[in-house]
Amino acid sequence: MNIRAMTDDDGASVVDIYARGLLSGNATFQDDAGTWESWSAGHLNECRLVACDDDGRVVGWAGLSGVSNRCVYRGVAEISVYVDPDFHGQGLGKALLAALIAASEKEGIWSLEAGVFPENEASIALHHKLGFETVGRKRGLGRMSYGPMKDQWRDVMLLQRRSTTVGVE
Repeated sequence: MNIRAMTDDDGASVVDIYARGLLSGNATFQDDAGTWESWSAGHLNECRLVACDDDGRVVGWAGLSGVSNRCVYRGVAEISVYVDPDFHGQGLGKALLAALIAASEKEGIWSLEAGVFPENEASIALHHKLGFETVGRKRGLGRMSYGPMKDQWRDVMLLQRRSTTVGVE
């Protein structure tokens, strides 16, 4: 496995993996993966990563979204990590998240946030292994519009990782 910077040429693969992740019903409230253009517009230009298999095929990705345009939040970002379902359980999510953490710190980001459905226990455990802590729970944050949880109100666990190097005096 190789992790490298994402390029526009990876766009179709990124959206496809995202679309396949939506099918689980435990990844996001989004009901449509959208287009590469919409994905790109919603993510920071920095810290876009892909994981490739031995044949060079994109099998996972990670990226950051800003949480606010206010200057006080310039070093705070929300993470997204998605792995092709055919490659789950092989450590790709952990490798991508670790690489995303390292890349974010090089960019001066001091706080990473994640919103994870409480039913996605594997994702929560992975975040905890890499230094995230659970800081809260938003109850009934949104209502699912598709999949096995359609029409159900869903809670979201809030996780945060504060850098031990960026912004530390």
